[in-house]
Parts: sequence; structure tokens; C-alpha cells
Amino acid sequence: MKWIDVTEIAIQLAETYPDVDPARVNFVDLMNWVRQLPGFDDDPTRCGERVLEAIQQAWMAEFG
Repeated sequence: MKWIDVTEIAIQLAETYPDVDPARVNFVDLMNWVRQLPGFDDDPTRCGERVLEAIQQAWMAEFG
């Protein structure tokens, strides 16, 4: 899984952290949580604020 796999990342985050409101997660934690997901294998330097925003938005869609 790579940073561009926003939907898959959001689904896995929703499953891994079911009681967490994604709107309240800061980007540092979000980046670390994504990097710890099983099957995630991408360069951390390829992640920026726009990628994290997209992941957070997709996670909020899964959460709601």
C-alpha cells in the first residue's frame, strides 16, 4: 500500500481505530498511524499535508 491508496488507507484506519474521530487526529499522529498499517510500504518523504488531508477526508467519510 502506498500514500496514493487513500481509500484503502482510510478503510484500514477506520477498522484499526474504530473509536477515534478522524477530525480530531493531528497530522503527525495520522502519518505515524498510516506508516504502521499492515501492508503499508512507501517512503515517508513522499507524504505531505495534501496527502494527509485526503486521507483524513476519506477516513471521515468512512467514519460517518
